[in-house]
Amino acid sequence: MPDAGGIGYNDPADFPATRGEDRAMAKQSGNAVYRVTDVIGTSSSSWEDAARSAVKIASKSLRDLRIAEVTKLDVKVEAGKVVQFRTRLSLSFKYDS
Repeated sequence: MPDAGGIGYNDPADFPATRGEDRAMAKQSGNAVYRVTDVIGTSSSSWEDAARSAVKIASKSLRDLRIAEVTKLDVKVEAGKVVQFRTRLSLSFKYDS
């Protein structure tokens, strides 16, 4: 497969086929139960700012966030120019007991 220039390239072959099923279910580790959910952050300046924004806003509703995994990067294009960076994250958080 050709090199897409580094940052922002997501090859679907890199992701396991059952990943969606794994994310749809709560995960149990020891005596704690965790859930993984997807969120998308946006920014007019960078993918990093989009990720920070998504985590900041999600942390207001979801307590005890553990992991934020970047699963997709894309951009919105208008008139041939990038106008918005979008970062999709899988967030892992702990259920209250």
